[in-house]
Amino acid sequence: MRGSVDDTQDHCAVEIAMEILGGRWKLAIVNKLLTGTHRFGELRRALPGVTQRMLTRQLRELEADGLIERTVYAEVPPKVEYALTETGRSLERVTELLDAWGRWYRDTRPRPD
Repeated sequence: MRGSVDDTQDHCAVEIAMEILGGRWKLAIVNKLLTGTHRFGELRRALPGVTQRMLTRQLRELEADGLIERTVYAEVPPKVEYALTETGRSLERVTELLDAWGRWYRDTRPRPD
C-alpha cells in the first residue's frame, strides 16, 4: 500500500507528485483520458500491457486522489465511464513534457555496441 501525502516532507514537492503519480500506468491513463471520457475496455485496449487487475487498482487510486471521476450508469449491463477532473486536467502540460522527453531519450540515448 502506498503512503500518505500528508506524511511527505514539505521540502520535497517531487515526493508528493511521485506519491500521487507513481506507478507504471497512472500517467499513461491520464494521458489517454486527456483525449476525453473512456470506458474501462477502451482504456484496457489503449494500454495493451496492463492487466485488468492493475488497471482497476490504478483507476481506483487516481479516483481516490481526485484526478479522475468514475460515472456509473444504471443500465444492464452496467456502463462505467472515466474522465479527468480539473485537477487531472492540470497534468496536461506535465504529460506533454514527459512525452517529449521520452521521445528524445529513446532517439538519442547511447546504444550498447
